[in-house]
Amino acid sequence: MALPWKSKLLLNIVVQQCCMVNRYLCTSENEVRVRFAPSPTGFLHLGGLRTALYNYLFAKANNGKFILRIEDTDRTRLVDEAVEKVENDLEWAGLIPDESPRRGGSYGPYLQSERLSLYQKEVQKLLENGTAYYCFCSDRRLDLMKKDAIRRREVPKYDNRCRNLSEQEVQEKLRNSSSHCIRFKLTPFQEPVEDLVYGSIVHDVAAVEGDPIIIKSDGYPTYHFANVVDDHFMKISHVLRGVEWQSSTPKHLLLYKAFNWTPPKYAHLPLLMNDDGTKLSKRNSNMTVEAYRNDGMYPSTILNVIVSAGGGFKTEAHAKLKLREVDELISKFQLKAVNPHNCQLKYELLDELNRLTIRKMITNEETLNQLVTELRNLVINQFAGKQINESSLDNDKLKQLLVWSSQRICRLSELVGSNYSYIWILPSEDALSNLEEKYFELLNPLVSHFKNATDFNEIPFTKYFKQFAKEHQVEYGPLLRFLRACLSGLTHGPSVGEMMIQLGQSNVVDRLQRAENYFNSNRHQQADNVTLKK
Repeated sequence: MALPWKSKLLLNIVVQQCCMVNRYLCTSENEVRVRFAPSPTGFLHLGGLRTALYNYLFAKANNGKFILRIEDTDRTRLVDEAVEKVENDLEWAGLIPDESPRRGGSYGPYLQSERLSLYQKEVQKLLENGTAYYCFCSDRRLDLMKKDAIRRREVPKYDNRCRNLSEQEVQEKLRNSSSHCIRFKLTPFQEPVEDLVYGSIVHDVAAVEGDPIIIKSDGYPTYHFANVVDDHFMKISHVLRGVEWQSSTPKHLLLYKAFNWTPPKYAHLPLLMNDDGTKLSKRNSNMTVEAYRNDGMYPSTILNVIVSAGGGFKTEAHAKLKLREVDELISKFQLKAVNPHNCQLKYELLDELNRLTIRKMITNEETLNQLVTELRNLVINQFAGKQINESSLDNDKLKQLLVWSSQRICRLSELVGSNYSYIWILPSEDALSNLEEKYFELLNPLVSHFKNATDFNEIPFTKYFKQFAKEHQVEYGPLLRFLRACLSGLTHGPSVGEMMIQLGQSNVVDRLQRAENYFNSNRHQQADNVTLKK
């Protein structure tokens, strides 16, 4: 049935309005764009990864973009290859930037050192509108001011001396090529800052600080200036960063005001602390993403340890430890749920979470093959120069081992440790030298039985060995210790039955025969020695 003309007109108006709203919401001005902007002055540590992760989750939860920008304007502290390592660590963790130095993008370049012409252009606007000025104070004068303030037990700050230079004085010094920087004029800032994590914050930066440098004497910008300029031109909608920058936010808002730009929304993340209450530090190499990666930890493990501290997710009372993948973290992330209090990383969860990660990887063919390749490489590297049992490196054998060990290990490297070395290499003859002769004499019937067994993997080993010990009038416990030594050279580890299943029928038979041959050879040698003495 045709609609009346008035209904058609009303419907068209609604459709047009919806289209206008949709076009508005889809413009870049309203797109969520966040950035992770580390300085390449060291390796990425867990605190930095947490900032990157929360930016990533917030962007993806809001169909936005996650940008990696490298703030490399402090040329005195740069670390070689740090830029590459940061992006490598993010990609390893699964936090793939939408725009970055490596991937490019519409708002690049993404290295601040390649944006100097932009900073020079923009600072001229502040010089022209009177919100910035040239400062010609020497390092010696500034150092004396600092020492004097410390002597008086005051917080050191610049006295804004060059703010009052006349235009004639400034031009004369510039003509004389006097060394100078550019400072920003701070003004009283009484209005509250709305922090998306901490709520309303009031901090009058002009009351406690002198005018900050925004362009250094070497022509490079300081963080305060460059991050504001870059956030504006990269259309950053939200800034999620560590709480240590919260007191600088009014300074940045004053810069936005001086430019007559609309600032982004700010959310500051609480400090991540070590379990002893100390702050995470770039200088602690044990806390870097690379260190945990080299220790055999997987991305899911690290990300879940991070989100276990600091909030961001609805808490469940008495919730069982659970491994959450990135997609689930995205769907459940809530910025308002971030805990504003400093929080300690729960390092004690690392091992169990890594165990859960390995178990989950085993259930997927692609990640299982990844584990197989990784384990094979570990074995080859660990036992280089030794005769490795080639059959143990077979794909199916390695998969079987991974399934068997998934309840026992927290790291793949444990499988090449001393407790499991028997899987890859033969036990040394030294392990056989002090064993009792009466047990060696039992090897022949054991070899015969296992060699001819058609149901090797179904044998109830505990029951079988108890019955065998009874029939041959030996103690059950010492018999198992003897067999463990013959099979592995170890005094402890998995049960003998588990060892036998893991080694497989042919390897078990070969090793028991090897022990028997050792005993026979040693007995003959002793007999020869007795004959020679006679």
